[in-house]
Amino acid sequence: MNPSERDEVFLQEMGIAPLWRLRRAPQDENVEAAPEAEAAAPAPAVASAPAAASAPASVPAPAPGFAPGVIPPPPRDPAWGAVPMTSAPPPTAWAPPAPPAPIEEDPGPSVEDIARMDWDELRTAIASCKRCGDCQGGAGGRKPVYGAGAREARWFVAAGATSSVDEKVGQPLAGEAGKLLDNMLAAVDLSRAQDVYVTSLVKCRPASANGGDRAPTFEEAAACRPFLERELALTGAATVLTLGQIAANGLLGKPLQEPLAGARGAVHTLGAADLVATLHPGELLRRGGDKALAWADLCRARAAHARRGR
Repeated sequence: MNPSERDEVFLQEMGIAPLWRLRRAPQDENVEAAPEAEAAAPAPAVASAPAAASAPASVPAPAPGFAPGVIPPPPRDPAWGAVPMTSAPPPTAWAPPAPPAPIEEDPGPSVEDIARMDWDELRTAIASCKRCGDCQGGAGGRKPVYGAGAREARWFVAAGATSSVDEKVGQPLAGEAGKLLDNMLAAVDLSRAQDVYVTSLVKCRPASANGGDRAPTFEEAAACRPFLERELALTGAATVLTLGQIAANGLLGKPLQEPLAGARGAVHTLGAADLVATLHPGELLRRGGDKALAWADLCRARAAHARRGR
């Protein structure tokens, strides 16, 4: 019996339990017994460690419906009543807005409607026309120039397009070119006041980017032509005298850029009337030598009118 066992027996006989027990003998005293103790010792409870760690007794299980670490709200007092429920529908999925409906502009009266108009209706239609880009007006606003002269005419004189001078005066073939036209008509015993109706194929002045005059396009001439044709029908004129290449080509259905020489020197037909082409008075002011050509055209128109006996 070693001293430790003897002390333990002595304490038991005295009725005194040991205050502490040596769990493990010093290594130097139990070197030989260590292999036997390890063989006889039970296997360590390693497998139970993960289970104990996975669900420690001191951590309460999270409340249903809440993530771990989230503190659930306190229970609702029944005295508060039922929880109000909203009747609002769920939000709909976003969709891009529909494009705005195109604004359809009123094109104005048709060609058939224009062909039935009287003088007052025709003037109103020209004032509100939107048949081409010239009708939109520029910085100074839209200023159509109406035809003028005898409403029961023998001759019908048509220029190509309204000029800035015409627009300012408010009368077709105004200024110096208009004075020369009056002299030309007087040479064949005609006048605006009694025998001749004067108008322009394009009623609104075609303006360039810098505000100056420019030649009209084919579309602009075609848009205004129904108004001129109605003016011709209302006057009852038997002879049409065109001034310049724009008026001649526009009424004969030719490209506007075609030289005037292709239309001069012959008597053409426009509806029930004869058509004779001559130079514009503005050109004659720049080239005085061409006045002889214009005089020949006036004589040709007068002879054609005489053959009709009107």
